Amino acid sequence: MADIHIEREHTLGLQAARKIAFQWAEQAEAKFDMECTYEEGSTSDLVSFSRSGVQGTLTVTPDAFELQARLGFLLGVFKDR
Repeated sequence: MADIHIEREHTLGLQAARKIAFQWAEQAEAKFDMECTYEEGSTSDLVSFSRSGVQGTLTVTPDAFELQARLGFLLGVFKDR
């Protein structure tokens, strides 16, 4: 299994970052047939996503996005992309 960890800082604040993350979740569902759940918190949000061969989370904070995913064997060949 391959693991992916991506962290990107931003200066958007939580409200604007939340909008972008929600749009990302909608696109992931539509384009990649992901099943996404969005949990809003007072200081951060958590998007959980999964489908056959991949599962992970996107943590949304006022100053960063952090994506962690675990790819199954067949999708692991696409890790670098």
